[in-house]
Amino acid sequence: MFPAAVEVWAEFGGLAFDLGGPGRQVARSPFLLDPLCGLHQPRTLLDLGRALGTQLAPLGEEAYGQALLAIDEEGRVYSLDHTGEWFLGHGIDQAITALVLGTAPQRLLTAEEG
Repeated sequence: MFPAAVEVWAEFGGLAFDLGGPGRQVARSPFLLDPLCGLHQPRTLLDLGRALGTQLAPLGEEAYGQALLAIDEEGRVYSLDHTGEWFLGHGIDQAITALVLGTAPQRLLTAEEG
């Protein structure tokens, strides 16, 4: 574990938002900040971390487990779902704001796509 993850877990762990409906750019969905939600996804986090050149730790989930939230060593936050990997913000504050307001995340591209 690394300091950015531990700090976010300590401050925001257990925080839940039961959201729905339209957002500014995308539909809002409920989310939970609880690192235990991602403990069953170590390989997924390891693989994405390698691709990004960083380490990732579980942060929580969106839409009752349909997407995994993760944080990297620099405090950047990501969402991983069946459609791809998404960048939510440079810090937990940006990520929570994006999720609450329903602003469109930035899709992470592979070398073949970019």
